[in-house]
Amino acid sequence: MSTRYLPIGPVGRAVRCHLLLAWTLLTALAVPAVPAQAAQVDNIRLWAAPDHARLVFDLSDHAEANIFTLDNPRRLVIDLDQSRLDTDLASMELEGSAITAVRSGVRDGGGLRVVLDLSREVEPRHFTLPPNEQYGHRLVVDMEYPGESAVQNPIDPIEAMIREQEIAANRHRGEAAGESSRIDPEVVAQQPAAPHPRRNIIIAVDAGHGGEDPGAIGPSGTREKDVVLEIARRLQRLIDDTEGFRAVMIRDDDYYVGLRQRTRIAREQKADFFVSIHADAFNSPRPNGSSVYALSQRGATSETAQWLAASENQADLIGGVDGNLSLNDKDEVLRGVLLDLTMTATLNDSLAIGGQVLDQLGRVNRLHKSRVEQAGFMVLKSPDIPSLLIETGFISNPDEERRLSDSGHQQRMSESIFEGIQAHFHSNPPPASLLAWQRDNQRTPSGNEYRIQPGDTLSQIAARHGVPVAQLKQANELNGDVIRVGQVLRIPRS
Repeated sequence: MSTRYLPIGPVGRAVRCHLLLAWTLLTALAVPAVPAQAAQVDNIRLWAAPDHARLVFDLSDHAEANIFTLDNPRRLVIDLDQSRLDTDLASMELEGSAITAVRSGVRDGGGLRVVLDLSREVEPRHFTLPPNEQYGHRLVVDMEYPGESAVQNPIDPIEAMIREQEIAANRHRGEAAGESSRIDPEVVAQQPAAPHPRRNIIIAVDAGHGGEDPGAIGPSGTREKDVVLEIARRLQRLIDDTEGFRAVMIRDDDYYVGLRQRTRIAREQKADFFVSIHADAFNSPRPNGSSVYALSQRGATSETAQWLAASENQADLIGGVDGNLSLNDKDEVLRGVLLDLTMTATLNDSLAIGGQVLDQLGRVNRLHKSRVEQAGFMVLKSPDIPSLLIETGFISNPDEERRLSDSGHQQRMSESIFEGIQAHFHSNPPPASLLAWQRDNQRTPSGNEYRIQPGDTLSQIAARHGVPVAQLKQANELNGDVIRVGQVLRIPRS
Protein backbone atom coordinates (compact mmCIF):
# COMPACT_ATOMS: atom_id res chain seq x y z
CA MET A 1 0.00 0.00 0.00
CA SER A 2 1.40 3.33 -1.01
CA THR A 3 1.56 6.11 1.56
CA ARG A 4 -0.39 8.46 -0.73
CA TYR A 5 -3.54 6.37 -0.17
CA LEU A 6 -3.40 6.60 3.61
CA PRO A 7 -6.29 8.50 5.10
CA ILE A 8 -5.49 11.97 6.37
CA GLY A 9 -5.49 11.98 10.15
CA PRO A 10 -3.31 11.14 13.18
CA VAL A 11 -2.93 7.49 12.28
CA GLY A 12 -2.06 8.18 8.67
CA ARG A 13 0.50 10.78 9.56
CA ALA A 14 2.15 8.41 12.10
CA VAL A 15 2.44 5.57 9.60
CA ARG A 16 3.79 7.92 6.97
CA CYS A 17 6.52 9.12 9.36
CA HIS A 18 7.58 5.56 10.23
CA LEU A 19 7.85 4.58 6.59
CA LEU A 20 9.86 7.71 5.76
CA LEU A 21 12.30 6.98 8.61
CA ALA A 22 12.76 3.38 7.47
CA TRP A 23 13.43 4.52 3.89
CA THR A 24 16.06 7.02 5.16
CA LEU A 25 17.89 4.33 7.15
CA LEU A 26 17.90 1.90 4.22
CA THR A 27 19.26 4.63 1.92
CA ALA A 28 22.05 5.46 4.36
CA LEU A 29 23.07 1.81 4.66
CA ALA A 30 23.23 1.49 0.91
CA VAL A 31 25.79 4.34 0.59
CA PRO A 32 29.36 3.01 0.92
CA ALA A 33 31.30 4.36 3.95
CA VAL A 34 33.87 7.07 3.20
CA PRO A 35 37.32 5.95 4.41
CA ALA A 36 38.95 8.04 7.13
CA GLN A 37 41.26 10.70 5.76
CA ALA A 38 44.91 9.69 6.00
CA ALA A 39 47.07 11.72 8.38
CA GLN A 40 49.85 13.54 6.62
CA VAL A 41 53.32 13.83 8.16
CA ASP A 42 54.18 17.42 7.31
CA ASN A 43 57.51 17.59 9.13
CA ILE A 44 59.83 15.62 11.42
CA ARG A 45 61.91 17.57 13.93
CA LEU A 46 64.88 16.17 15.86
CA TRP A 47 66.61 17.47 19.00
CA ALA A 48 69.69 15.73 20.36
CA ALA A 49 70.63 15.89 24.05
CA PRO A 50 73.49 14.17 25.89
CA ASP A 51 71.22 11.50 27.38
CA HIS A 52 68.38 11.29 24.85
CA ALA A 53 67.04 12.35 21.48
CA ARG A 54 63.53 13.53 20.72
CA LEU A 55 61.68 13.18 17.43
CA VAL A 56 58.48 15.14 16.85
CA PHE A 57 56.20 14.23 13.94
CA ASP A 58 53.97 17.14 12.88
CA LEU A 59 50.72 15.61 11.67
CA SER A 60 47.70 16.95 9.80
CA ASP A 61 45.45 14.75 11.97
CA HIS A 62 45.63 12.25 14.80
CA ALA A 63 47.29 8.94 13.94
CA GLU A 64 47.84 5.76 15.95
CA ALA A 65 51.47 4.68 16.27
CA ASN A 66 53.24 1.41 16.98
CA ILE A 67 56.93 1.65 17.93
CA PHE A 68 59.42 -1.16 18.49
CA THR A 69 63.14 -1.92 18.28
CA LEU A 70 65.04 -4.47 16.21
CA ASP A 71 68.54 -5.86 16.68
CA ASN A 72 71.39 -6.90 14.39
CA PRO A 73 71.59 -4.17 13.27
CA ARG A 74 69.99 -1.83 15.81
CA ARG A 75 66.88 -0.09 14.48
CA LEU A 76 63.85 1.73 15.77
CA VAL A 77 60.67 1.19 13.76
CA ILE A 78 57.81 3.70 13.84
CA ASP A 79 54.56 2.57 12.22
CA LEU A 80 51.78 5.11 11.65
CA ASP A 81 48.35 3.84 10.66
CA GLN A 82 46.57 5.52 7.76
CA SER A 83 49.39 7.98 7.24
CA ARG A 84 51.62 9.21 4.47
CA LEU A 85 54.88 11.15 4.36
CA ASP A 86 55.00 14.67 2.91
CA THR A 87 58.50 15.80 3.94
CA ASP A 88 62.08 15.14 2.88
CA LEU A 89 63.84 12.84 5.37
CA ALA A 90 67.21 13.56 3.76
CA SER A 91 67.12 17.11 5.15
CA MET A 92 67.07 15.94 8.79
CA GLU A 93 70.18 16.92 10.78
CA LEU A 94 71.24 13.77 12.67
CA GLU A 95 74.49 15.03 14.20
CA GLY A 96 74.78 14.49 17.94
CA SER A 97 72.07 11.84 18.08
CA ALA A 98 72.15 8.03 18.11
CA ILE A 99 70.49 8.02 14.67
CA THR A 100 72.80 7.29 11.76
CA ALA A 101 70.22 7.10 8.96
CA VAL A 102 66.46 7.45 8.35
CA ARG A 103 64.35 5.78 5.70
CA SER A 104 60.65 5.27 5.09
CA GLY A 105 58.28 2.98 3.26
CA VAL A 106 54.62 2.09 2.77
CA ARG A 107 53.29 -0.71 4.96
CA ASP A 108 50.73 -3.27 3.87
CA GLY A 109 47.35 -1.65 4.23
CA GLY A 110 48.51 1.85 3.38
CA GLY A 111 50.26 2.88 6.57
CA LEU A 112 53.62 4.61 6.89
CA ARG A 113 56.77 2.98 8.27
CA VAL A 114 59.79 5.06 9.33
CA VAL A 115 62.98 3.16 10.21
CA LEU A 116 65.82 4.73 12.20
CA ASP A 117 69.26 3.12 12.05
CA LEU A 118 70.91 3.44 15.48
CA SER A 119 74.50 3.58 16.65
CA ARG A 120 73.68 2.54 20.23
CA GLU A 121 71.02 1.00 22.44
CA VAL A 122 67.97 3.16 23.13
CA GLU A 123 64.90 2.92 25.34
CA PRO A 124 62.00 4.43 23.38
CA ARG A 125 58.74 5.86 24.62
CA HIS A 126 56.12 7.84 22.74
CA PHE A 127 52.94 9.83 23.18
CA THR A 128 50.65 12.04 21.13
CA LEU A 129 49.74 15.66 21.74
CA PRO A 130 46.65 17.57 20.60
CA PRO A 131 46.94 20.89 18.78
CA ASN A 132 47.82 24.02 20.76
CA GLU A 133 48.56 27.65 19.92
CA GLN A 134 51.91 26.78 18.35
CA TYR A 135 51.51 23.35 16.76
CA GLY A 136 48.99 20.96 15.32
CA HIS A 137 48.72 17.24 16.07
CA ARG A 138 52.04 15.72 17.12
CA LEU A 139 53.60 12.35 17.77
CA VAL A 140 56.54 12.62 20.18
CA VAL A 141 59.15 9.84 20.23
CA ASP A 142 61.76 9.99 22.98
CA MET A 143 64.85 7.76 22.79
CA GLU A 144 66.62 7.53 26.14
CA TYR A 145 70.29 6.46 26.22
CA PRO A 146 70.79 4.03 29.13
CA GLY A 147 73.68 4.95 31.39
CA GLU A 148 74.30 8.41 29.91
CA SER A 149 74.46 11.58 31.98
CA ALA A 150 72.04 14.41 31.22
CA VAL A 151 74.96 16.87 31.21
CA GLN A 152 77.99 16.73 28.96
CA ASN A 153 80.57 17.41 31.69
CA PRO A 154 79.20 15.89 34.90
CA ILE A 155 80.68 16.68 38.30
CA ASP A 156 83.88 14.84 39.24
CA PRO A 157 83.08 11.68 41.30
CA ILE A 158 85.44 12.72 44.13
CA GLU A 159 83.89 16.16 44.27
CA ALA A 160 80.44 14.59 44.22
CA MET A 161 81.37 12.37 47.16
CA ILE A 162 82.63 15.35 49.18
CA ARG A 163 79.46 17.29 48.41
CA GLU A 164 77.28 14.31 49.33
CA GLN A 165 79.07 14.06 52.67
CA GLU A 166 78.40 17.75 53.25
CA ILE A 167 74.71 17.33 52.45
CA ALA A 168 74.41 14.35 54.79
CA ALA A 169 76.24 16.22 57.53
CA ASN A 170 73.89 19.18 57.24
CA ARG A 171 70.83 16.95 57.48
CA HIS A 172 72.03 15.31 60.65
CA ARG A 173 73.79 18.32 62.12
CA GLY A 174 71.14 19.03 64.73
CA GLU A 175 70.80 15.56 66.17
CA ALA A 176 74.50 14.81 66.03
CA ALA A 177 75.81 18.17 67.28
CA GLY A 178 76.49 16.95 70.79
CA GLU A 179 78.37 13.85 69.66
CA SER A 180 80.38 15.24 66.76
CA SER A 181 81.50 18.47 68.37
CA ARG A 182 84.00 16.67 70.62
CA ILE A 183 86.96 14.72 69.33
CA ASP A 184 88.41 11.83 71.29
CA PRO A 185 92.20 12.47 71.18
CA GLU A 186 93.03 8.80 71.67
CA VAL A 187 91.06 7.85 68.57
CA VAL A 188 92.03 10.83 66.45
CA ALA A 189 95.72 10.46 67.31
CA GLN A 190 95.73 7.21 65.36
CA GLN A 191 94.30 8.92 62.24
CA PRO A 192 96.29 11.03 59.80
CA ALA A 193 95.20 14.64 59.41
CA ALA A 194 92.81 14.92 56.44
CA PRO A 195 93.59 17.72 54.00
CA HIS A 196 90.91 20.32 53.40
CA PRO A 197 88.83 19.25 50.35
CA ARG A 198 88.92 22.74 48.79
CA ARG A 199 86.12 21.74 46.47
CA ASN A 200 84.51 23.95 43.85
CA ILE A 201 81.16 25.59 44.46
CA ILE A 202 78.75 24.06 41.93
CA ILE A 203 76.37 26.44 40.14
CA ALA A 204 73.61 24.84 38.04
CA VAL A 205 72.83 27.14 35.08
CA ASP A 206 69.44 26.51 33.49
CA ALA A 207 68.58 28.08 30.14
CA GLY A 208 64.79 28.10 29.99
CA HIS A 209 62.67 26.40 27.32
CA GLY A 210 64.50 24.82 24.35
CA GLY A 211 63.84 22.39 21.54
CA GLU A 212 60.23 22.42 20.37
CA ASP A 213 59.40 24.95 23.08
CA PRO A 214 60.67 28.36 21.84
CA GLY A 215 59.38 30.27 24.87
CA ALA A 216 58.24 33.83 24.25
CA ILE A 217 58.76 35.34 20.79
CA GLY A 218 59.54 39.03 20.33
CA PRO A 219 57.97 41.39 17.79
CA SER A 220 60.92 40.84 15.43
CA GLY A 221 60.82 37.07 15.84
CA THR A 222 63.56 36.71 18.47
CA ARG A 223 63.02 33.47 20.37
CA GLU A 224 63.43 33.36 24.13
CA LYS A 225 65.11 29.95 24.04
CA ASP A 226 67.95 31.31 21.86
CA VAL A 227 68.57 34.47 23.91
CA VAL A 228 68.63 32.74 27.28
CA LEU A 229 70.90 29.95 26.04
CA GLU A 230 73.45 32.53 24.91
CA ILE A 231 73.30 34.36 28.25
CA ALA A 232 73.58 31.01 30.08
CA ARG A 233 76.66 30.05 28.06
CA ARG A 234 78.31 33.38 28.88
CA LEU A 235 77.47 32.86 32.53
CA GLN A 236 78.97 29.36 32.36
CA ARG A 237 82.26 30.72 31.01
CA LEU A 238 82.44 33.35 33.76
CA ILE A 239 81.84 30.73 36.45
CA ASP A 240 84.34 28.23 35.06
CA ASP A 241 87.00 30.94 34.67
CA THR A 242 86.72 31.88 38.36
CA GLU A 243 88.80 29.95 40.89
CA GLY A 244 86.67 27.97 43.31
CA PHE A 245 83.56 27.80 41.09
CA ARG A 246 82.27 25.27 38.60
CA ALA A 247 79.24 25.53 36.28
CA VAL A 248 76.89 22.70 35.31
CA MET A 249 74.69 23.45 32.31
CA ILE A 250 71.20 21.95 32.57
CA ARG A 251 70.96 22.22 28.79
CA ASP A 252 73.81 23.43 26.60
CA ASP A 253 72.13 23.17 23.21
CA ASP A 254 68.74 23.48 21.55
CA TYR A 255 66.76 20.66 23.16
CA TYR A 256 64.00 20.49 25.72
CA VAL A 257 64.43 19.39 29.35
CA GLY A 258 61.35 18.76 31.49
CA LEU A 259 60.79 21.15 34.38
CA ARG A 260 61.06 18.45 37.04
CA GLN A 261 64.10 16.99 35.32
CA ARG A 262 65.91 20.34 35.53
CA THR A 263 65.85 20.31 39.32
CA ARG A 264 66.64 16.59 39.32
CA ILE A 265 69.79 17.18 37.24
CA ALA A 266 70.88 19.96 39.60
CA ARG A 267 70.45 17.62 42.55
CA GLU A 268 72.31 14.78 40.83
CA GLN A 269 75.18 17.17 40.13
CA LYS A 270 75.24 18.20 43.84
CA ALA A 271 74.63 21.86 42.95
CA ASP A 272 75.10 24.47 45.66
CA PHE A 273 72.89 26.90 43.76
CA PHE A 274 70.42 26.77 40.84
CA VAL A 275 69.75 29.74 38.53
CA SER A 276 67.19 29.60 35.72
CA ILE A 277 67.51 32.21 32.94
CA HIS A 278 64.39 33.46 31.12
CA ALA A 279 63.11 36.45 29.14
CA ASP A 280 59.75 37.87 30.13
CA ALA A 281 56.75 38.57 27.90
CA PHE A 282 53.42 40.32 28.20
CA ASN A 283 50.41 40.96 25.97
CA SER A 284 51.43 44.61 25.78
CA PRO A 285 54.76 45.92 24.38
CA ARG A 286 55.13 48.52 27.14
CA PRO A 287 56.36 46.51 30.20
CA ASN A 288 60.15 46.34 30.47
CA GLY A 289 62.92 45.63 32.94
CA SER A 290 64.53 42.68 34.74
CA SER A 291 63.00 40.66 37.57
CA VAL A 292 64.30 38.10 40.05
CA TYR A 293 62.07 35.39 41.49
CA ALA A 294 62.44 33.05 44.43
CA LEU A 295 59.98 30.36 45.45
CA SER A 296 56.90 31.33 47.43
CA GLN A 297 55.43 28.70 49.70
CA ARG A 298 52.12 30.52 49.82
CA GLY A 299 51.84 31.34 46.15
CA ALA A 300 52.68 34.38 44.07
CA THR A 301 53.19 37.81 45.67
CA SER A 302 51.47 39.69 42.88
CA GLU A 303 49.02 39.02 40.08
CA THR A 304 51.82 39.38 37.52
CA ALA A 305 54.01 36.88 39.35
CA GLN A 306 51.08 34.47 39.64
CA TRP A 307 50.32 34.72 35.92
CA LEU A 308 53.97 34.20 35.03
CA ALA A 309 54.24 31.18 37.30
CA ALA A 310 51.22 29.57 35.66
CA SER A 311 52.48 30.19 32.13
CA GLU A 312 56.03 28.98 32.83
CA ASN A 313 54.74 25.79 34.47
CA GLN A 314 52.72 25.04 31.34
CA ALA A 315 55.98 24.80 29.38
CA ASP A 316 56.05 21.06 30.09
CA LEU A 317 52.85 20.66 28.08
CA ILE A 318 54.09 22.95 25.31
CA GLY A 319 57.32 20.97 25.19
CA GLY A 320 55.45 17.70 25.00
CA VAL A 321 55.97 16.42 28.52
CA ASP A 322 53.08 15.58 30.78
CA GLY A 323 54.01 14.91 34.40
CA ASN A 324 51.63 11.95 34.45
CA LEU A 325 53.77 10.20 31.85
CA SER A 326 56.88 10.13 34.03
CA LEU A 327 57.15 7.22 36.42
CA ASN A 328 60.16 8.78 38.10
CA ASP A 329 58.26 11.82 39.32
CA LYS A 330 56.47 9.89 42.06
CA ASP A 331 59.70 8.90 43.77
CA GLU A 332 61.11 12.41 43.37
CA VAL A 333 58.07 13.92 45.04
CA LEU A 334 58.34 11.49 47.93
CA ARG A 335 62.04 12.21 48.28
CA GLY A 336 61.29 15.89 48.19
CA VAL A 337 58.86 15.53 51.07
CA LEU A 338 61.66 14.11 53.20
CA LEU A 339 63.62 17.32 52.67
CA ASP A 340 60.82 19.74 53.57
CA LEU A 341 62.44 20.59 56.88
CA THR A 342 65.23 22.39 55.03
CA MET A 343 62.86 24.52 52.93
CA THR A 344 62.90 27.57 55.19
CA ALA A 345 66.69 27.81 55.27
CA THR A 346 66.86 27.20 51.52
CA LEU A 347 64.29 29.90 50.83
CA ASN A 348 66.14 32.38 53.05
CA ASP A 349 69.36 31.71 51.12
CA SER A 350 67.48 32.14 47.82
CA LEU A 351 66.11 35.51 48.91
CA ALA A 352 69.54 36.65 50.13
CA ILE A 353 71.25 35.71 46.85
CA GLY A 354 68.32 37.15 44.91
CA GLY A 355 68.76 40.52 46.57
CA GLN A 356 72.43 40.65 45.62
CA VAL A 357 71.72 39.58 42.03
CA LEU A 358 68.94 42.17 41.76
CA ASP A 359 71.31 44.92 42.93
CA GLN A 360 73.79 43.98 40.23
CA LEU A 361 71.13 43.69 37.49
CA GLY A 362 69.95 47.19 38.37
CA ARG A 363 73.36 48.51 37.28
CA VAL A 364 73.00 47.22 33.70
CA ASN A 365 69.23 47.26 33.10
CA ARG A 366 66.05 48.84 34.39
CA LEU A 367 64.36 46.76 37.10
CA HIS A 368 60.76 45.76 36.54
CA LYS A 369 60.38 45.19 40.29
CA SER A 370 62.69 46.68 42.92
CA ARG A 371 62.54 43.64 45.19
CA VAL A 372 62.81 39.88 44.81
CA GLU A 373 59.42 38.54 43.79
CA GLN A 374 58.14 35.14 44.89
CA ALA A 375 56.09 32.70 42.82
CA GLY A 376 55.48 28.99 42.43
CA PHE A 377 57.76 28.29 39.49
CA MET A 378 58.28 24.55 39.10
CA VAL A 379 62.05 24.85 38.62
CA LEU A 380 62.41 26.57 42.01
CA LYS A 381 60.80 23.76 43.97
CA SER A 382 63.94 21.93 45.05
CA PRO A 383 63.76 22.10 48.85
CA ASP A 384 67.50 21.66 49.43
CA ILE A 385 69.06 23.86 46.71
CA PRO A 386 68.78 27.66 46.87
CA SER A 387 67.24 28.66 43.55
CA LEU A 388 66.39 31.76 41.55
CA LEU A 389 64.55 32.39 38.30
CA ILE A 390 65.78 35.51 36.50
CA GLU A 391 63.69 37.29 33.89
CA THR A 392 66.42 39.16 32.05
CA GLY A 393 63.96 41.52 30.35
CA PHE A 394 60.72 41.72 28.37
CA ILE A 395 61.28 40.20 24.95
CA SER A 396 57.81 41.49 24.06
CA ASN A 397 59.17 45.05 24.35
CA PRO A 398 60.82 46.06 21.03
CA ASP A 399 63.66 48.00 22.69
CA GLU A 400 64.48 45.22 25.15
CA GLU A 401 64.20 42.62 22.40
CA ARG A 402 67.00 44.46 20.56
CA ARG A 403 69.12 44.70 23.71
CA LEU A 404 68.60 41.04 24.59
CA SER A 405 69.88 40.11 21.12
CA ASP A 406 72.99 42.27 21.53
CA SER A 407 76.12 40.34 22.52
CA GLY A 408 77.47 43.19 24.65
CA HIS A 409 74.24 43.42 26.64
CA GLN A 410 74.16 39.63 27.04
CA GLN A 411 77.68 39.73 28.47
CA ARG A 412 76.81 42.52 30.91
CA MET A 413 73.71 40.61 32.05
CA SER A 414 75.68 37.42 32.67
CA GLU A 415 78.38 39.36 34.53
CA SER A 416 75.83 41.02 36.80
CA ILE A 417 74.18 37.69 37.60
CA PHE A 418 77.49 36.08 38.50
CA GLU A 419 78.68 39.05 40.56
CA GLY A 420 75.59 38.72 42.74
CA ILE A 421 76.09 34.96 43.17
CA GLN A 422 79.82 35.34 43.79
CA ALA A 423 79.29 38.03 46.44
CA HIS A 424 77.00 35.73 48.41
CA PHE A 425 79.36 32.76 48.39
CA HIS A 426 82.37 34.87 49.31
CA SER A 427 80.46 35.88 52.44
CA ASN A 428 78.91 32.45 53.03
CA PRO A 429 81.20 29.76 51.57
CA PRO A 430 80.24 26.08 52.04
CA PRO A 431 82.51 24.49 54.69
CA ALA A 432 84.42 22.16 52.36
CA SER A 433 84.85 24.71 49.56
CA LEU A 434 88.04 26.38 48.41
CA LEU A 435 86.52 29.73 49.35
CA ALA A 436 86.04 28.51 52.93
CA TRP A 437 89.64 27.31 53.07
CA GLN A 438 90.89 30.65 51.77
CA ARG A 439 88.82 32.51 54.35
CA ASP A 440 89.93 30.27 57.21
CA ASN A 441 93.61 30.51 56.36
CA GLN A 442 93.67 34.22 55.63
CA ARG A 443 91.68 35.59 58.53
CA THR A 444 94.47 38.02 59.48
CA PRO A 445 97.46 39.34 57.52
CA SER A 446 99.83 37.43 59.80
CA GLY A 447 97.90 34.21 59.28
CA ASN A 448 98.14 33.33 62.98
CA GLU A 449 94.75 31.64 63.26
CA TYR A 450 93.66 28.14 62.23
CA ARG A 451 90.17 26.60 62.01
CA ILE A 452 90.13 22.94 63.13
CA GLN A 453 89.15 20.42 60.44
CA PRO A 454 87.90 16.82 60.86
CA GLY A 455 90.85 14.55 61.72
CA ASP A 456 93.02 17.27 63.26
CA THR A 457 94.81 16.71 66.60
CA LEU A 458 96.59 19.24 68.77
CA SER A 459 99.94 17.58 68.24
CA GLN A 460 99.54 17.60 64.46
CA ILE A 461 98.43 21.24 64.43
CA ALA A 462 101.38 22.20 66.66
CA ALA A 463 103.83 20.32 64.45
CA ARG A 464 102.35 21.83 61.29
CA HIS A 465 102.89 25.36 62.62
CA GLY A 466 106.19 24.64 64.35
CA VAL A 467 105.11 25.43 67.92
CA PRO A 468 105.16 23.26 71.08
CA VAL A 469 101.86 21.66 72.13
CA ALA A 470 102.12 23.27 75.58
CA GLN A 471 102.50 26.72 74.05
CA LEU A 472 99.53 26.10 71.74
CA LYS A 473 97.39 25.10 74.75
CA GLN A 474 98.48 28.11 76.75
CA ALA A 475 97.73 30.54 73.93
CA ASN A 476 94.19 29.15 73.60
CA GLU A 477 93.57 28.48 77.34
CA LEU A 478 93.05 24.76 76.77
CA ASN A 479 93.09 22.52 79.86
CA GLY A 480 93.17 19.22 77.96
CA ASP A 481 93.59 17.69 74.54
CA VAL A 482 89.90 17.86 73.48
CA ILE A 483 89.26 20.17 70.54
CA ARG A 484 86.20 20.87 68.36
CA VAL A 485 85.75 20.80 64.60
CA GLY A 486 85.32 24.39 63.44
CA GLN A 487 87.06 25.84 66.51
CA VAL A 488 89.54 28.62 65.65
CA LEU A 489 92.94 28.32 67.37
CA ARG A 490 95.33 31.20 67.76
CA ILE A 491 98.79 30.13 66.66
CA PRO A 492 101.44 31.73 68.88
CA ARG A 493 104.60 33.07 67.31
CA SER A 494 107.48 30.65 67.81
